[in-house]
Amino acid sequence: MKKQCLSFSWKAYSRHTLLLLFLFISTAAPLIIPEIKQQRRQEKDEPFVGVNIGTDITNLLSPENLVSFLKFQKITHVRIYDANQDILEALSGSQIKVIIGVPNNQLLGIGSSNATAAAWIGRNVAAYYPETLISAIAVGDEVLTTIPSSGPLLLPALESLYSALVAANLHNQIKVSTPHAASIILDTFPPSQSFFNQTLSAILLPLIQFLSKTGSPLMMNLYPYYVFMQNKGVVPLDNSLFKPLTPSKEMVDPNTLLHYTNVLDAMIDAAYFSMKNLNITDVVVLVTESGWPSKGDSKEPYATIDNADTYNSNLIKRVFDRVGTPLRPEITSSVFIYELFNEDLRSPPLSEANWGLFYGNTTPVYLLHVSGSGTFLANDTTNQTYCVAIDGVDSRTLQAALDWACGPGRANCSEIQPGENCYQPNNVKSHASYAFDSYYQKEGKAAGSCDFKGVGMITTTDPSHGSCIFQGSKKVSNKTKEVVNSTVASGAADDRLGFIIRGTIPIRIRPTHKALCFFFSFAFYLSCIFSFLL
Repeated sequence: MKKQCLSFSWKAYSRHTLLLLFLFISTAAPLIIPEIKQQRRQEKDEPFVGVNIGTDITNLLSPENLVSFLKFQKITHVRIYDANQDILEALSGSQIKVIIGVPNNQLLGIGSSNATAAAWIGRNVAAYYPETLISAIAVGDEVLTTIPSSGPLLLPALESLYSALVAANLHNQIKVSTPHAASIILDTFPPSQSFFNQTLSAILLPLIQFLSKTGSPLMMNLYPYYVFMQNKGVVPLDNSLFKPLTPSKEMVDPNTLLHYTNVLDAMIDAAYFSMKNLNITDVVVLVTESGWPSKGDSKEPYATIDNADTYNSNLIKRVFDRVGTPLRPEITSSVFIYELFNEDLRSPPLSEANWGLFYGNTTPVYLLHVSGSGTFLANDTTNQTYCVAIDGVDSRTLQAALDWACGPGRANCSEIQPGENCYQPNNVKSHASYAFDSYYQKEGKAAGSCDFKGVGMITTTDPSHGSCIFQGSKKVSNKTKEVVNSTVASGAADDRLGFIIRGTIPIRIRPTHKALCFFFSFAFYLSCIFSFLL
């Protein structure tokens, strides 16, 4: 009798559970599945910032240490100029996407033999994918402008590699294209009058038609630095560095009346207009190289750390803000910064060895101001970073940020009270810097914790002075550390409600996922009631 009762109860439980699950799936799934698909499409199409990795370095990191460094810096996309097997193996399982390259000296073999192309794909792609996330193949580099005699080989090489990808059933996951120098486009301003160099038309037209057919991007190496250097007195420095402009300093295309606040947008739109002149409008621009040198010789006075920092910081922020271009505001081009490391073995001029964000030993050349863009490239390898108020902000704005940090932000502001160690100098910028750093350290240097609506910046320079010791300083006393740490638990809990914490990146739980959890829980709850009743 007891066994029958238990058996009957379990059958009722199972029957009602299945019924409730069926009702849920039939009613809720049509609402949830499209949103999940849409979310995946959006994640796939989101613009990104990657880095180029050159190897002309005296003491290049081992592939394993290189990948560890990329992870530490939250770098998710890289481009290498060959298909280095050691690097590809080290990237396995890292979730870092990589564009691999076919060197220019291999074009002849691949472009003239399908078998050679198939062997190259088997050896350098199929052998590593999907454990290593190869996203694209860059065939050659600036071939049409550096070795124009090899231009006719480009399209055959692209087609042979694509056919080999099709045979391996990888053509939907891995794109094939070739990076071009900006000089293939003539008259880049105004963009509406731009066109491809007509001497290259016989090569470019079928090549871009191939990109359109295969859904591949037009890879462009775009350097506002060179545009500025070649047009000093015509192109203002501020326009090249993405600095805020007054309307009178914006560049206006007289044919479209589109306003351009920076040189890179104009260069990207020049590529779109050039393709439009070939009746091709469905190919997106991928910026495979862009950057600014931090040091140059006497003929390169604008190759400075400040300019390099400003350009790359603003470039990163612009991509992550997803503002697009004046012509294509709905499309934000992804960008690969040139480059990750200074290549000290490069030949003169001096700037050639000084495009890197880091020295070969992973010490930062400068610390990018990207606090509002997650922790991407904002990590000093010594982990000694501070948050301070930026220069040139009006006192009212700083005061509002200071009030928030010491109030709702629950920063430890006791040291900037009258008579305390950090009260002097008694001005809003100094007090704001102390409060910003207190909040930044309290939050564990988390993504966005040094933003303060754009008035805070991350620095590697210890802002401590005299007896005023900032809370992120190595000099800070144990007593101060205890005070800072005591505020973390109380302040962080409220901020993390509704978030899943994965590393330092907060991911908000989507409403549909909450609904899914609720319906399953509710179904289980009702089925339990039915099982007791029956």
